[in-house]
Amino acid sequence: MFQESAARAVIQTLPSPWCASRRAEPGSGGGLLLALAGRQFLASLGGGTLCCMAIQELVDEVERSYRETQERLSDPAVYNDHREAADVGRRLKELEGPRKLAQEWREIRADLDAAQDDGDLRELVPELEERLGRLEEDLKLALVESDPADRKDVLVEIRQGVGGDEAALWAGDLYRMLTRYAERLGLKTEVLSSSESDGGGFKEVTFAVKGDGAYSIFKWEGGTHRVQRVPQTESQGRIHTSTATVAVMPEAEEVEVEIDPNDLKIDVYRSTGPGGQSVNTTDSAVRITHLPTGLVVAMQDEKSQLQNKVKAMRVLRARLFELERQKQREEQEATRRSQIGSGERAEKIRTYNFAESRVTDHRIKLTQHRLDAILDGELDEFTKTLTSEDQRRALEG
Repeated sequence: MFQESAARAVIQTLPSPWCASRRAEPGSGGGLLLALAGRQFLASLGGGTLCCMAIQELVDEVERSYRETQERLSDPAVYNDHREAADVGRRLKELEGPRKLAQEWREIRADLDAAQDDGDLRELVPELEERLGRLEEDLKLALVESDPADRKDVLVEIRQGVGGDEAALWAGDLYRMLTRYAERLGLKTEVLSSSESDGGGFKEVTFAVKGDGAYSIFKWEGGTHRVQRVPQTESQGRIHTSTATVAVMPEAEEVEVEIDPNDLKIDVYRSTGPGGQSVNTTDSAVRITHLPTGLVVAMQDEKSQLQNKVKAMRVLRARLFELERQKQREEQEATRRSQIGSGERAEKIRTYNFAESRVTDHRIKLTQHRLDAILDGELDEFTKTLTSEDQRRALEG
């Protein structure tokens, strides 16, 4: 539990249901994030600079939680449990940023106290107070409760939308944009399945993005991407509007999603489309239907039935995981998520206008006139602004 003084301050601030359900447990190493990073607590302190007592207790709790988590990571019982060690390691990494800010706050607070007591240094007081205020705001943002899935790898599904062959070409452009973005960030990509269009591009393509924090970056790309341009087949030079949808799902581990084999209907069939020696001559394609939800995943890109089944199960597991997360979001955060955009496929999140070299993100009203660079994977400004806006709204509750 908290140290007694910190506990009194927090319990007075939080509504009782929050205290009952989210209070830290002894030795969990997650006391800070579970008990102090709640939106209610941060929002109640968000009307200005935190009072010295509150921020002091917050800094103490940050450092205590970091120390406890380090100790847990060194515990042989934790070290020998790979899953537990990974969880504790992630918690420690989450605490590194807040701990650094807490240390900076202590240093600036000490300098400010010294300047206030020393007549020769009092001219530094305004500057130190301003730096202290910025640190407190940064600390609040660092403690905003993050999505537990943010550290995960992701599966991305791109499908052509409205616009026929032009929509398929646009889906191909989006695939290149997102894989180039991953490449720029040092993340790895793996194509799981694809269905090419006769006119070029993709009817649909599914790929994985692997690397720490992949979901926290790519989750903002989920939704409908709209393009306005003159198609190559347009003889009159008229601008057409086409769309492609992007679904982004955190990749679930087997231990996170339990699938009863009795809930699965597995069909095997002969692959179709272009392929090499065994692609079209053996029953290597796999279609898996999850009977309770009706979800269907088909995979045929690999030569072996087993490889296709493994890939199909990865996609099915991710879809089931996202389905459960969606239910939880609707129950707990419907209002806040609707303000910035939920990432649902039906939502038009961004428009790409070729004639004006303009890209507009409708969720944050951000427009950039750098179309070529953005299509080459330079999406950092959109990701940064969307993340900041999400944090700001989380503080507002």
